Amino acid sequence: MKFTIAKDQLMAGLQAVQNVVSTRTTLPILSNVLVQAIGDKLQLTATDLDVTVSSAVEADVKEEGATTIPVKRFFSIVRELQASEVEISTDGKNVTSLQAGSSFYKINGISAEEFPPMPKFGETSTVTLPQEKIRAMLKKTSIAISMDESRYVLNGVFMSFQADKLTMVATDGRRLAMSEEELTTESAAIGDIIVPTKAVSELNRLLQNTGEVELKFTENQVSFLIKGEDDHSILLMSKLVEGNYPNYKQVIPTETKERVPLGREELLQALRRAEIMTNDKSNSVKLTFAKNNLAITANTPEVGEGRESIAINYKGPDISIAFNPGYMMDPLKVLDVDEVFIELNDELSPGLMRINGPFLYVLMPMRMS
Repeated sequence: MKFTIAKDQLMAGLQAVQNVVSTRTTLPILSNVLVQAIGDKLQLTATDLDVTVSSAVEADVKEEGATTIPVKRFFSIVRELQASEVEISTDGKNVTSLQAGSSFYKINGISAEEFPPMPKFGETSTVTLPQEKIRAMLKKTSIAISMDESRYVLNGVFMSFQADKLTMVATDGRRLAMSEEELTTESAAIGDIIVPTKAVSELNRLLQNTGEVELKFTENQVSFLIKGEDDHSILLMSKLVEGNYPNYKQVIPTETKERVPLGREELLQALRRAEIMTNDKSNSVKLTFAKNNLAITANTPEVGEGRESIAINYKGPDISIAFNPGYMMDPLKVLDVDEVFIELNDELSPGLMRINGPFLYVLMPMRMS
């Protein structure tokens, strides 16, 4: 195998795939990236057996071929090179030589035949969407993914495809985030899937604000073909989380008594300051809604106390409710709106955060000491 490639093309390809590689793998081949020179393209692929990412970049291929190279070392060398172009060749023993300006390196690899085969997709459901939409939906919902491995069915984002809309949900039992988008084309893909946490964090990193993503899924796997503006495509494939997602609609309050509009940034900053006065043992802040005023108080015996006051448009009865400030701030950090609405019934019922758009966030209250 022999090819010449622009350093920034090689960097883009390696950056897209290298995160998937686990540093603690017992199989040496899983620390390597599969490098395939075919036609005028260089195909780079990495996997941890659950999630596979493949990226195609332009290269001037002189001899077609394939090998695998330890990805972290390969990436580190390429990143530090001063030259704008790299010449790469591999011999029969899978030793890869890199020449760039006055720099020369040889890296020992493993035969491409030992690399795990790519998952095969048989009968699939397919839907094509703008990257911007999927990216925004994942950003808003993935904040609520459960990290508790004993409830593995919650370790991902639930995606429900209907003929005219896509719904994404994540919950950890203490809060729930849901985002919906109408599908402009009649979707051929109808069904429910749970995309695991690792695939979701890779998508959060790889998706852009332009271009399209083609999504395919079968009973046990999903693929996202991310098409960029510049002919640079990335394919992410993942196993799905097995099991049935709980009925999330049950925890969404059907009606609420009070609805309070609040400035997103002002609320976020007040919660940030109040959270400083909490600790791991006592991690809650009290929100008291009174006439035209919201008081946010944190009172931790070992730490001290803090109080924030925000002028609001509220005429209802006084309501005090306590929430985990971190959970309350999570959606405020990812939403790109100026105003949010807090909907409440009483101090013991879940609180709802909404925006003028297809997003809602349910937050369970905490006991007030």
